[in-house]
Amino acid sequence: MGDYFLKRGKSFVYAWQGIIFLFHNEANAKIHLFAAVCVIAAGALFKIECWEWCAVIFAIGGVFMAEGFNTAIEKICDKVSPEKNSLIKIAKDVAAGSVLLFVISAVAVGLIIFLPRIISLF
Repeated sequence: MGDYFLKRGKSFVYAWQGIIFLFHNEANAKIHLFAAVCVIAAGALFKIECWEWCAVIFAIGGVFMAEGFNTAIEKICDKVSPEKNSLIKIAKDVAAGSVLLFVISAVAVGLIIFLPRIISLF
């Protein structure tokens, strides 16, 4: 039983190592992190509702998750095929495009929540 918990504990360590790698090495993840901090600050400033926080948290988490999957796919593709390959290009482009789609959705969530509040300031 102790071995089971040790393995579970190690899996969390490995996951944190992946998160640290993502934010230390991927420029887009750093941009997303900056944007997330700004959105969280705006949420606090505008005192958004609990359900709005839920939407914001899911949007932020989803962007980070998509960026992580994209990075993992890119690293695997680079290892499998360091030379140019049309199928590898498609895999990398689709992964990057998926991040973009999620970012667009997250921006839409942000606009729905924050735009009326910003407009009301004027």
